[in-house]
This record gives sequence, structure tokens and C-alpha cells, in this order.
Amino acid sequence: MSQKIRWGVLSTASIGYRRVIPAIQQSGNGIVTAVASRSLDKAKQYAEDRNIPKYYGSYEELIADPDIDAIYNPLPNSEHAYWSIKCAEAGKATLCEKPLASDAAEAQTMVDAFVSRGVPFTEGFMYRFHPQNVKVKELVEDGAVGDINIMQATFTFTIRDAGNIRLSKELAGGSLMDVGCYCVNVMRFMTGEEPTSARAVAEIGAETGVDEKFVGILSFPSGATGHFDSGLHSLRTNTYEIRGSKGRIYVGESFVAEPYTQPVIHLWQEGMHHEIEISPVNQYTLMAEDFADALLNNRPPRYAPDDGVYTMKAIDMLKAAAQS
Repeated sequence: MSQKIRWGVLSTASIGYRRVIPAIQQSGNGIVTAVASRSLDKAKQYAEDRNIPKYYGSYEELIADPDIDAIYNPLPNSEHAYWSIKCAEAGKATLCEKPLASDAAEAQTMVDAFVSRGVPFTEGFMYRFHPQNVKVKELVEDGAVGDINIMQATFTFTIRDAGNIRLSKELAGGSLMDVGCYCVNVMRFMTGEEPTSARAVAEIGAETGVDEKFVGILSFPSGATGHFDSGLHSLRTNTYEIRGSKGRIYVGESFVAEPYTQPVIHLWQEGMHHEIEISPVNQYTLMAEDFADALLNNRPPRYAPDDGVYTMKAIDMLKAAAQS
């Protein structure tokens, strides 16, 4: 293995083009070597636009390429499992977009495929690498808010294209799967606990068959309660808040913090308001660098693969609650 991890990108997905590929190209320990599409012409154009040396007209060819050390999988949710398992079978370390799978059982199958072969695997929740959210986690663990009572999170944006894959039931779309998963994950991340029960209301699109708006409540063993909303037809918002017995923390633009914006953590304690400024960073680059460093130094990725299974278990609970 060279001093830089050679990445292959499985599909010409927009998230890769706009976010992850430029982030890897800006990283200190990774390069993007190849991209694959089911269309060779599409892969070629994508590669030229992003200065990627190699391109393939099938996913199988990229997975089989001996010059690829790691694979980034940004395929639609419904295809995460099949192609990630193909990567595991080929011995390719894989960073898979969130959410990990269509449901928890499928996610567990993915994790088992990698763990049984000793191949590194993790889920691409990039916000967990941002120093802003790492700092909030430290504050919570150090008792800055006391015992957590209530958490609130929201992630909404507007889809204008009716053909967007997020509106496809067959591709495991919907607001909960696409952006609500961040809200679920951050509550698990900050409490360090798994939810014991869920309540939810979903607004299902008449034409799409997916939840276009979702409101959920999760209860945790410590007594903390988290409520969140996600939506595909509302003004873009992504924030979270933690309220406890001694303080309150609020973070705006928390999940998609742009590298050019100034992140600020708002902390209230005993009537006093504190602003903690964090240096702007590209959280996608930090995520890619951590995964590459894990491969180069033969260590596990920062977040264990089964974390993705637990997020899917919570999502399954919420879906069941909405249906009932």
C-alpha cells in the first residue's frame, strides 16, 4: 500500500461529485484513482470533470481493480448492501454512505460480511468528525449540561425534482432515511445510549409512497427524550439542541457545516450565555482522512461498523411507530 490511499468511487452520485471526491482530493493521505458507472460514457465524463485518472463502465470492474485500496459507496440506499458486500468479498475496505442499509437486518448482514473477512468498514456520517460536534460531545461528557433531559434536532430541505431518488420507495428513500437519520444518529452519539421506544408521525406522499415529512420521538434508558423532524419540502435547516439539568447547548447548521462558515456552539449555564467558536473545516475531508489513516496504520476506523446497525434499529422502530 502506498503512502496515500487510492480510492475508487462506486457510482457517479451527486454527493460524491459535489462533496466527497473534492474532499478526498484535498486530503493529505488519499487520492481518487477511479470511478465507475453503469454507463461508460457517463463514467468518462464524470472522471474528466473531476480529474480522476481511471473510469469503468461497471461496478464489478472497479471492485476488481488491484490498484484500488478503498471504496466509497454513495449508491442509493437500497443498493448499499449488495455492492458493499461485493466489496467485502473482494477484500476492499469500504466507506458507505449513510444510512447504512434499508433496515437493520440488512445492515447487520453487511457488517458481518466485513467483520468475518477482517476488512475495514464504516458508515459515512461526516458530521461526527467536525470539531464542532466533537467539542459538543466533550462538553456533554464533562457535565456541561448536567443530566440530559431533552434533545431536539431538525433536518429539512426542499426537493424540486420529482425524479429525485430520495422520493423513490424502491430505492429506500424518504425524509427519515435521507436526513432524519442524522437526527437519530446525533441523539445516539450525544447520549451514548440506544433508544428503548419510539413514537412517530409520517406524512406519506400520495405519488411517491415515501415519508416526505417525519416527526419522531425517542426515549433513552437514562430518561432523556429526543424529538426531531425531517422533511423534503421545507426550507433547509439542520440544527440540534441538548437541554439538561445544568445547562443547554444549541448548534446551528450542525450536520452540513460548510468549510467556509464559522461554526459556533451556544452554551447556556446558570443564566450565562457562552459562544464557543470553532475553526472552519471540511468535515468530509476529515472523514476521508480518518478512514485512510486507519488503513495506513492498520487500526480500526474511528466509528465501529455496527454503529450503523444501531442507527438502523432506531429507524426501524420509528417506521413501525409511524405505521401503528
